Amino acid sequence: MTRIRHPLVAVAATVALTLPWVGVALTGTGLGSVSTVLVSGVAVLGASFLLAWGAETAEKDVPRSFAIAVLAVLAVAPEYAVDALYAWNAGAGGATAQACQGLTAAQVEAQGSQLASACHDANLAIANMTGANRILIGIGWAGIAVFTVWRAAKTRDPAVQDREGILSDAVQLDTDIATEITFLFLATAWAFFVPLGGGIGLFDTLFLVGLYVAYIGLVLKSDIEHSEHTVGVPKYLQGWSRPWRPLAVLVLFGYSGAMIFSAVEPFAHGLEVIGVENGIPEFFMIQWVAPLASESPELIVVAVLVNKARSTAGFNALISSKLNQWTLLIGTIAVVYSLALGAYGTLPFDSRQAAEIWITAGQSYFALAILCNFEISIRESIVLFGLFISQVLIEFAIIRDLVALPISSTELLFAYTALYLLAGTALFVQRRGALKHLFGLAGDAIRTAFGREPVHFEAD
Repeated sequence: MTRIRHPLVAVAATVALTLPWVGVALTGTGLGSVSTVLVSGVAVLGASFLLAWGAETAEKDVPRSFAIAVLAVLAVAPEYAVDALYAWNAGAGGATAQACQGLTAAQVEAQGSQLASACHDANLAIANMTGANRILIGIGWAGIAVFTVWRAAKTRDPAVQDREGILSDAVQLDTDIATEITFLFLATAWAFFVPLGGGIGLFDTLFLVGLYVAYIGLVLKSDIEHSEHTVGVPKYLQGWSRPWRPLAVLVLFGYSGAMIFSAVEPFAHGLEVIGVENGIPEFFMIQWVAPLASESPELIVVAVLVNKARSTAGFNALISSKLNQWTLLIGTIAVVYSLALGAYGTLPFDSRQAAEIWITAGQSYFALAILCNFEISIRESIVLFGLFISQVLIEFAIIRDLVALPISSTELLFAYTALYLLAGTALFVQRRGALKHLFGLAGDAIRTAFGREPVHFEAD
């Protein structure tokens, strides 16, 4: 006879994964880079499971979109912390646009003065932010789609569509995420103009943070939907009565958030040290390895949801994460920078980082073109990942002088930006009926939130 394990045993076992890191943090024990990566990485893994359980449990009392939005903010909180640190250092060192323009690229890279170091940190803030955003789509969206289809053989996920043709199987997304996709579309459109202002300033903060506040206000007015796929720990906790159920959610969110916030930075830093010790450039590590580490809680959480045949909730979390990074993250680092500067200022960045923002916006534009018909196929996922990873590998080869190419790494970014824009525009033209349907559904959601009757747009 199979013995059924009590859900709280699973919670206790998962909390146990985080305890070694709690001990290290409380005692101040110094660990080597490899040991730090192992202990903090296991803590992030455990905290990610607790965070996923908290979000699923919360769906009993709040709209799913709001619960997932909270999950997304907590999961990417370390990314905010890393970017905020670089933005603070830039402001504290007096890295204004005028001051940084007086330095050559070589002087900034050498960091021979306090101002040069501050300008360097301003560039790192942008590099880390753009790297995190591109990883979230290039690895997160693409990888989770493939994982969802692969797991469907066991999970029987109803969202997976079996289709004829090579790599044609697709994940069908719920049309309820039309609101998130539309807001992300607006944030992406704005991002193309950010480099034209010479930095991230007041108007960027007001628009992007305001956009996210409007989104949260809208999802709070959504109806509460009860999932029929909730199992295990969340199902057990949803059976608790008030106030114990909301209290359990707060404890899960609070503890997992604290673990992720405290453990991911040492985890990422440990990986950076290991990389630099093995000859990988610091800038490359900060743009790609550190964000990959800080995005890991989000990817783990989504994988947990997909494993429960909740791919719609998983993709909702990924899109919500992209939205809050593309709005809150960009908007708030300018605030942190101004606080450190001691006056209102515009966070500066060089032409290379302007190109990084444009390629990140281009990738987002292309990804939205893929999702505008509420599905993503294996073929589309491979293209999304292929474009992302090829650009990173070619850029690494250029930086390390592994190959002789007739273009610089910055020109490579412009080339990929153009490719993303061309491919995205072609898809939008082909799917213009789906795009109209998408915006119509988002409009319906807004009308419903204000007590008006929806128009009920149909796809062409």
